[in-house]
Amino acid sequence: MSEPATVRSEETQKSQVDTETTERFIAEKHIGDRIKRLRLKKSMGLVELGKHTGLSASFLSQLETGRVVPTLRNLARIAMVFSKDLSYFFESEPQAMFRIHRRKERVRLPQTGVDEPTYYFESLGYMVPDRHMDPYFAQFIPLDKNQEPRAHMHPGFEFLYVLEGELDLRHGDHQCILEPGDAVYFDASTPHSYLCAGKKPADALIVTMHQPPPAQPVTLLRQGVPRALPGSPAQVGPTEARRKA
Repeated sequence: MSEPATVRSEETQKSQVDTETTERFIAEKHIGDRIKRLRLKKSMGLVELGKHTGLSASFLSQLETGRVVPTLRNLARIAMVFSKDLSYFFESEPQAMFRIHRRKERVRLPQTGVDEPTYYFESLGYMVPDRHMDPYFAQFIPLDKNQEPRAHMHPGFEFLYVLEGELDLRHGDHQCILEPGDAVYFDASTPHSYLCAGKKPADALIVTMHQPPPAQPVTLLRQGVPRALPGSPAQVGPTEARRKA
């Protein structure tokens, strides 16, 4: 008769959440770390927080180090001091973006849309999802003097820094020769092109901002200097790597 009772006891235990799982679930929320961050952001000491919440400094210290688990009532007191909702302590924390792109893992791609490419490029941010900018390493190869570069344009802005060699940059009505150490920042919605200006390849770091810039302050709009925001990106040239990433 004792065997069925033992079996029922084991089944009951399996259907219940064990203490270790509960503690791990609470620890994953990092409630103590969140309380400490809020307190330090306000440059508030444990004693001062205790005066506002009615909780002792020693108890708050144990909360921050994870030695005790707060009740909802105590957590609510802390939340109200920092004008936070209770859900703040239980929401998933955003993960800080950090991605390394090894040189051996990058893919070298030719200029798109032409039969004879004038440059090759490698995306330096292809592993970053929903990225706000596109960084590239580009190498411009020497060409015949009679060969004209293919101009392209895209919404946003572009930054270029010459690492090695000489580069002929054309932007609208502007044309300039860039040398190692030279940098340029320009409106990418204006037709622009690049051309190696020397006998050796020119290497450059290019960063494109493919999202439209923020709207100008209302004060500027009242002065009559508004600018129309560009539309959705129409990626051409190096920026097409974003489609392939």
